[in-house]
Amino acid sequence: MNDIMINAAFDSGNIQVTRIAGSEAWLTIRPDKDSHFLQWFYFRVAGAAGRELTLHINGLARSAYPDGWQGYKACVSEDRVEWLRADTDYDAQEDGGTLTIRHAPAGDLAWFAYFAPFSMERHNDLIAEAALNDGVTHRTLGLSLDGQAIDCLDIGDGPRQVWLYARQHPGESMAEWWMEGALDMLTDPADPIARSLRRQASFHIVPNLNPDGTQRGHLRTNAIGTNLNREWHEPSAERSPEVLAIRSAMDATGVDFAMDVHGDEAIPAVFLAGFEGIANATTRQTAGYKLYSKLLLALTPDFQATRGYPITPAGKANLAISTNQVAQRYGAVSMTLEMPFKDHDDMADPDSGWSPERSAAMARSCLGALHQWLAQEDADQP
Repeated sequence: MNDIMINAAFDSGNIQVTRIAGSEAWLTIRPDKDSHFLQWFYFRVAGAAGRELTLHINGLARSAYPDGWQGYKACVSEDRVEWLRADTDYDAQEDGGTLTIRHAPAGDLAWFAYFAPFSMERHNDLIAEAALNDGVTHRTLGLSLDGQAIDCLDIGDGPRQVWLYARQHPGESMAEWWMEGALDMLTDPADPIARSLRRQASFHIVPNLNPDGTQRGHLRTNAIGTNLNREWHEPSAERSPEVLAIRSAMDATGVDFAMDVHGDEAIPAVFLAGFEGIANATTRQTAGYKLYSKLLLALTPDFQATRGYPITPAGKANLAISTNQVAQRYGAVSMTLEMPFKDHDDMADPDSGWSPERSAAMARSCLGALHQWLAQEDADQP
């Protein structure tokens, strides 16, 4: 039989072919441009009908998060709509760390990815659809280094200024699936919580802060290898126009509540990371963050509060990270939401793992918790 064919020459694609023999292939991941970061992959296999595919991705000991491969299962789709998990194992000793994926497609084509992709084409569809809704205003905050728009959707007319933004790290595609769920809820005229939220707050939503990295198939950086979530202290037009654009927009509105949506490669759980290490955290900010975590914990079993990142000691926060900078600069209750590339172990799904659908559902839970949080904040006002 002929060799299978593999390529990634499409929006958000990333893989390099070393060798193919029949239905078996040896592959490597292309690093982000001008950067050492690599972990994201997304590619197509053709000529697969009736064959057991064996795909080896080598050299992963030098990936950004090598600890993230243990217990991980690759995403696979044959229609690019439903994404399931393939039989996958990782051997740290084989060829510099090798992930082996096995799958027998029903048809001729199969797509494999680190997580279900959210391409720039889908992003543009999301923006176009959301912007057509009554009460939604679209604006372009600025342009990326490749000239792509930094899209922002403004919803609601309440007094609280709420910023929701995602995909500073483009390979964390679950973050934009979260955004799709959030926008679906906030633009639903029949949803009573959404109606109340639109009265309580003015939402400023940036579904993708790193369009260049998304289109190029990067894990963590923009077009020139800049990690945007290390640019918030001094963003520049030369290195990080994306951050400069959103921070300037935040300066214009102020920020009361902010959530920066991400994905974590290693921890099999959904969790929050806060701003505890900033030098001037107020009692109100700290209490607000703890209250939000408590409310979200009560709303969904897909969230937990026992596993996450170590808490930074007071006065030691890195102000180049957005959550810390936003909390210090605006006195906001700000946080980073992390969702897994693997699964939420407390609520495991062996077929899908953590998925686009669960990411969207998490957005609805987050907004439900925000609704309760805003009501509590209003009740506590003198």
